[in-house]
Amino acid sequence: MGCPVANVAENGKGSGLICRPDIAADIIQAAKAGGLPVSVKTRLGFSAVDEWRDWLTHILQQDIVNLSIHLRTREEMSKVDAHWELIPEIKKLRDEVAPDTLLTINGDIPDRQTGLKLAEQYGVDGIMIGRGIFQNPFAFEKEPKKHSSEELLGLLRQHLDLHDQYSLLEPRSFSPLARFFKIYVRGFRGASELRNSLMNAKSTSEVRALLDEFGNKEHEGAEERGN
Repeated sequence: MGCPVANVAENGKGSGLICRPDIAADIIQAAKAGGLPVSVKTRLGFSAVDEWRDWLTHILQQDIVNLSIHLRTREEMSKVDAHWELIPEIKKLRDEVAPDTLLTINGDIPDRQTGLKLAEQYGVDGIMIGRGIFQNPFAFEKEPKKHSSEELLGLLRQHLDLHDQYSLLEPRSFSPLARFFKIYVRGFRGASELRNSLMNAKSTSEVRALLDEFGNKEHEGAEERGN
């Protein structure tokens, strides 16, 4: 209940459900009827930040196991800083309305370390990393460190393998993968040229071939520099 994309929210879906609280409650109860624990991901409100109290109270009253909150409104998208200052009040509301519901926060959390500090500072149950992964594909590692091009491209290869693996179960398009290339191909010699080449690829096989070619050139270049 947090997706802000126009053709979703403006049709009363995603974050558009913030404007349809009765329907949101019906959806939650229908999901609970299946017997599995239900978690809700949402935003502070649709248009105004001060919508948060009524909206989150309504969601907490649905007896869910976890509430994950992106600390911005739909209108704010990701254009402003996340409202971390509201966490204490939201936690207090949770404690009053549904103390057994876990509270997870999201918004401007770039990595595991920042998230853990935030969780400890405010006493929330969990953190969620979203856009941070687009800046650092190793955002979840316990001990941050600098990563080599081999490690970054190795992670890209793993991403390609997973795409192919799950495409066998449910066919999926290759083109959405392109938006992830910049996550892995950055910060090392030749990254810009490689990234441009990858954007013209039409399949995971072509991407792997380009990565192999890049790796071979780097190996040859390293040998020449060593001499």
